[in-house]
Amino acid sequence: MNSKPVTSVDVARKAGVSQSAVSRYFTPGASVSKKMAEKIRIAADELDYRPNVLARAMITGKSRIIGLIVYYFENQFYPEAVEKLSIALQENGYHVLLFMASNTINDVEPVIQEIMGYRVDGIIMVSVSVSSTLAERCRDLDIPVLLFNRDQPKDNLRAVTSDNRLGGELAAKALLRGQPKRVALLAGFSGASTQIDREAGFMAVLQEAGVELHSRADGNYHYTDAADAARQLFDVPDQPDAVFVADDHMALAALDVIRFEFKLKVPEDVAVVGFDDIPQAAWPSFNLTTIRQPINQMVSAAVAMLVDAIEEGNTDVRKVRIPPVEVIRGTTRS
Repeated sequence: MNSKPVTSVDVARKAGVSQSAVSRYFTPGASVSKKMAEKIRIAADELDYRPNVLARAMITGKSRIIGLIVYYFENQFYPEAVEKLSIALQENGYHVLLFMASNTINDVEPVIQEIMGYRVDGIIMVSVSVSSTLAERCRDLDIPVLLFNRDQPKDNLRAVTSDNRLGGELAAKALLRGQPKRVALLAGFSGASTQIDREAGFMAVLQEAGVELHSRADGNYHYTDAADAARQLFDVPDQPDAVFVADDHMALAALDVIRFEFKLKVPEDVAVVGFDDIPQAAWPSFNLTTIRQPINQMVSAAVAMLVDAIEEGNTDVRKVRIPPVEVIRGTTRS
C-alpha cells in the first residue's frame, strides 16, 4: 500500500492541467474557468486530495486562518458570537482556530504565543484583553488583532462593541419608568470595559433623575457569583425593588434567587433588566426585559475590519460602537 501523500502535482497530472491551476482552484477568491475547475474537482475527489493549508502558508505567507480566542462558553452570548463569527469568516474564505483563555492577561499571552505558531493571518479576541507589549509584537509581525465585545481605550487596537454606555442608559430608563424607590446594580467583572461603560451610563441617568443607588454587588459575569451577589443585595430589611444586571446570564441567576429563595414576585415586587438578549431571555420562564446587543451588526463590522486589514493592508485602527436596542418583556413595570 502506497502511503505517500497525494500532492497538487498528482492532481494536476491526472486532471491534465498545470500545477498552478490546481493551486488557484484551492485558493479562495482565485480565478479558474468552470471547465478547468470541474476537471480539478473530479481528479481531487478520485485521488482523495486535500490541500495542506500550513504548507501553502509557508509558500504564500498567508494561511487563511484566523485565531479566535474566547473567555468562556458559560454565557450563551459567546457560543452565538463564535458561531456567527466563524460562519462570516468562512464566507470570506478563512478558517477558524478556536482557543480558550481566562479573563486575565497573564493567561492570554501563552495562548497568543501558541497561535502565532500556526501562522494565523489575524486574531479576534472575544471579551478577552491583551497586554500592550504583546499587541505591539503582533503589529511587528503584521498580524492584525481585533477585540470583540471588549475595548482597551488606551491601546491602539481595533475594537467592535455595542455602545455599552448607551445600553446602561437604556437600562436605567426602563427601570425608572416603573418609579422604583430602591434601585440596585448587579455588576459584572469590574475591570471589563463593558462593565465600566454600562455602569457609567446607568449611573448617569440615575443621577440626572435624582435617584441614588440603593446597593451594588459584583457577579463577575458568572452564574454562581451572580447568585451570591443577588443574595447579598436581597438579604437585607430594605430590599431593592428594581435591579439592573449587567448581562442576561447573571440576570437568570438573579431571577432564580429572587423568585425561589426570597419568594418575591417579578415585576410586582422587583423589576429586573438584563443586557445581551441571549436566547434564554425570551423563554416564557424568564421573559426578561433586556438590552439587546446587535450581534449580527457587530460580527459584520468585525469581519469586514479584519479582512480589510489582512487583504488590503489597512493599518487604520477604528473602534466601532453599535447602538443597542431595548427589548421590553415581562420583568419590568410600565
